[in-house]
Amino acid sequence: MKVSKKLIEVKQQSSYVDLTTDGAIFRLYALSDKIIRVRCSFEQQFAPEASYALVMTAWEDGMDQVVKGRKRVEALPIQLQDRGECLSWATESIELRIYKEPFAIEIADLQGNILHQDIANRSYVEDDSKRIYHYSLMKDDDYYYGFGEKSGMLNKKNRRLRMRNVDTLGYNSEHTDPLYKHIPFYIKFNGNEGAATGMFYHNTYDSTFDVGCERSGYWPKYSYFSADGGELDYFFIYGPTIQQVVSYYTDLTGKSMLMPKYSLGYLGSTMFYTELESGSDEAIIGFLEKCKELGIPCDGFFMSSGYTTGEDGKRYVFEWNPKRFPQPASFVAKAAEKGASLSPNIKPGMLLTHPLYDEFAGNELYIKDEHGQAPVKERYWGGTASFVDFTNPAAREKWKHYIKERLLQNGITSIWNDNNEYEIQQSNAQCSFEGEGKPISAVSSIMPNLMALTAVEAIQEYDPAIRPYVTNRAGYAGIQRYAQTWAGDNYTSWNSLKYNIPLILGLGLSGVANQGCDIGGFFGPAPEPELFVRWVQNGIFQPRFCIHSSNTDNTVTEPWMYPSYTKYVRDAIQLRYQLIPYYYSLLYEASVSGAPIMRPLVYEFPADRKVWEESFQFMIGSSLLVANIVDPEVRKHTVYLPQGTEWIEWKTKKRYAGGQTIELDVTLDSIPMFIRSGGIIPIANGLMNIQQEAISKLIVLIEGSESNEFMYYDDDGQSNHYQAGQYYKSHIHLQAGESTIISFRGEGDYETAIEEYELQLICKENSPVKIELNDAVIPRFLDEKQWADSELGWYYNIEQKLAQIKYRKPAGGCQIKVDFTVKDLISI
Repeated sequence: MKVSKKLIEVKQQSSYVDLTTDGAIFRLYALSDKIIRVRCSFEQQFAPEASYALVMTAWEDGMDQVVKGRKRVEALPIQLQDRGECLSWATESIELRIYKEPFAIEIADLQGNILHQDIANRSYVEDDSKRIYHYSLMKDDDYYYGFGEKSGMLNKKNRRLRMRNVDTLGYNSEHTDPLYKHIPFYIKFNGNEGAATGMFYHNTYDSTFDVGCERSGYWPKYSYFSADGGELDYFFIYGPTIQQVVSYYTDLTGKSMLMPKYSLGYLGSTMFYTELESGSDEAIIGFLEKCKELGIPCDGFFMSSGYTTGEDGKRYVFEWNPKRFPQPASFVAKAAEKGASLSPNIKPGMLLTHPLYDEFAGNELYIKDEHGQAPVKERYWGGTASFVDFTNPAAREKWKHYIKERLLQNGITSIWNDNNEYEIQQSNAQCSFEGEGKPISAVSSIMPNLMALTAVEAIQEYDPAIRPYVTNRAGYAGIQRYAQTWAGDNYTSWNSLKYNIPLILGLGLSGVANQGCDIGGFFGPAPEPELFVRWVQNGIFQPRFCIHSSNTDNTVTEPWMYPSYTKYVRDAIQLRYQLIPYYYSLLYEASVSGAPIMRPLVYEFPADRKVWEESFQFMIGSSLLVANIVDPEVRKHTVYLPQGTEWIEWKTKKRYAGGQTIELDVTLDSIPMFIRSGGIIPIANGLMNIQQEAISKLIVLIEGSESNEFMYYDDDGQSNHYQAGQYYKSHIHLQAGESTIISFRGEGDYETAIEEYELQLICKENSPVKIELNDAVIPRFLDEKQWADSELGWYYNIEQKLAQIKYRKPAGGCQIKVDFTVKDLISI
C-alpha cells in the first residue's frame, strides 16, 4: 500500500505546479480563480492527457481531434508562498494550502471558511490491489447532491454509491445502485456557511463514493472516492452558489445539446407494437391517429428493438423486420405526415448470428480479448454477442455508414441508443482507444458517450441542416453534449413514481439537464388507474416526456388504457403543450449555462433550511413550483412553499406567503402548481403538435410584484440554422412598482410566426388604472367579450386579479407601462 504522508519536492512551472511526496506525485492547475485541478499518480509519472469527457482544457490532449469544440484556456500561474507548515496561494476567490507533513491539501474561501480538506495521513492512498482512494473531511452541516443518476433521496449523505454502467431491468428507484449512468461528480453544500463546492473525479474506471456511510473512531468524519484504476484526477469547483457550481462543471464537461423542439412533446412508445407478428407499422400509425381523435397531442414515437427481429426471433440491429415493417421509408413518411418523428432503437451488441457480424469482425471493429486477437463474446439480450468498439475510429465510421444506409435514408432523423452499458465481464478485454490501446475496464463508462457522438455525427454528415436528436440510456460525464437521456427500465409502482423525481433532480445537478423516465413504469404489471394518472401528471414536467412499457401481464400502457380516466391524461398532456414555449426557453438556457430544467428547491432557495433535503417538490425553471401528488388515495395534500418569496396558485391565482406549509383539498384532476412572485412564463394555448403548428399567439404570464427578467427563446425548432443567427430572443425585463414597466427587447434574425401577444399580469392588490404601450395609452374594456374580440386593449379579471393586455406584434421591442395609482373617485 502507498500513502502520501510527506511533501518532498516542489517544482513551479509556468502553468502548473508539480509536487513529489513519499507516496505519489501531484500536478496542480488553476483553470480559473474557482476551478483547481489536482492530478495524482502513484506510478511516478503521469499518463498522457487523453480525455473524451473534457471540453475545456489548459493543455494539449490526445483527444483534441475527437472532442469537437473543445476550448483551450490559459491556466493561472500558481506562485506558492512558504508559510512554514504549509505552502499557500490565493486566487480572487479561494486560497489553496498544501501542508508539508502530514501531507494534505486544503482549500478555503477568502473569509477563512474551509471548503475542502484532505484527511491527513490517509488523504491519497493506493492499496495492494492498485485501487486508489481520496479521503476528505465531512462537516455535520454538509449536504451532498448530484452523483449522476442515483436512487433514493436528493441528499446522498450517509450513502455508499457505486459508479458503474449497469442494465438494471425493473430497478427499485429508492434503493437500487448502481444504475445506468456513471457520473463521478457531486455538489457539497454547507448549510452553516451557505457555500457550495463541486468535485469532479476525472476517472472512467468503476468507482465508489462513500459519503459518510463508513465510520472509524481513529479518524474524523470522512467521505472518500475510490476507483479500480487510473489516476486520482479531480477538479475542485467553488461556487459559492449551487447554480454557479453547475455552470462551472458544465464549462468543463459541456452544456446540454439544444435538441429539436419536438423532443419536448409527448413521445409515445411501447414494446408491444413492435413485437406483433405483423402490421407493427399500422399499429403505430393507428396510435398516432387515435391520439388525434382523442385530442391528445403527440410529436413522436420511440420504436423498440422488435422492429429488428429476424426470422429466428433474435434482434439484429439495423435490420428491418419485413412482416412488421414491409416498407420502412413509406411508414416513416406517413408518420411524418401525422406530425410524428420516429426514433428507432439501436444496440451496440451484435449477436453472433447477425448478418453483419462477420463484416465487423473482419475489419476488427469489436472489442477484443485480453490478447488483442479475437472479438470478446459476452452474454447479451437474445444470446451471445460481440460489442462494437466506439474508441476505434474505423468502428465509428462503419456504424455511421449503417445509420445512414438503414435508418437516415428511410427518413429517420432521431436515434435511440439502448442497452449500451457495456457490461463486459472480461476486464482485460482490449479496446482501440484511438490506436493507443486500453482495457475495457478503463473505458466501458465512456462507450455510451461515444456511441451518442457517432449518431450525432452521422445525422450531421447525412444532412447538415437537420438538428440531431439522440437519446441514450447509459452515459458518462458529458453525455449531455450529445444526447437526451432517460432513467431506464423502471418498475411499475408508486415507489418508482415518487423516487424517480429525486433521481432526475440529482441528474440535473450533474450537468444532464434534458432527461426523464418511462412514464407509467416500464417493467411490471399495468399501472392501476390512479397510479397511471398521477404518473402522467408528474411526467409532463420532465424534459423528456414518454409513456413506455413492457408490461408483464400481457397489457400495453397507452394514454387511453382506462377510458373513464382518459380525460385526466389528456388534460395533463395538453398542459404540457401549453408550457412548450417556457420549456424550449429553458432548454436553450441549459444549452448556454448548464442550468437544469427540473430543479430541486435548494437550487433556487439555498437560504431556506427546510428545502435542503426536499426530494419530491421541484421547480421548473426559476418561476414555477410543482408539488405533485405521488401517493395513493390522497385527498388532503400538504405543500411547503419556500421562504423569501410569495406564491400564487396556478389555477385560482390565490396568493400565499412563503415559508409555510399549506394543505390543499385535491381530487384526481389536481396538479398543484405555484407561480413565484416575479415569475415570467411564456405559454401557448391550444397547441396540439409542435412540428406542424406554428404559435401565432404568445401568452406571457407574469406575476408583477417583484422585479425579474427572463429570456424567451425561439427558432425553427428542427434545423441548425440557429447557429448562424436564425433565432429569436426576447429579453423580458420586469420592473415592479406602483408604475410597473415590462419591456421586451428582441434579438436575432428568425422571423417568428407570432402575430399577437397577450400579457397576463397577476396583480397583487389593485387593478391598474391605466396601461400604456410604447407611451401610448391603450383602451380598457369592461366587457370581457369585447376585449376578446379586439386587437388592442386590456381587461381586468377581478376574480383572479389578472390584467389581460392584448396587442399585435410590435416592430422590434416594446414597453408596457402599468399604472397602479389608486384613482380617487369621490374627492372634490
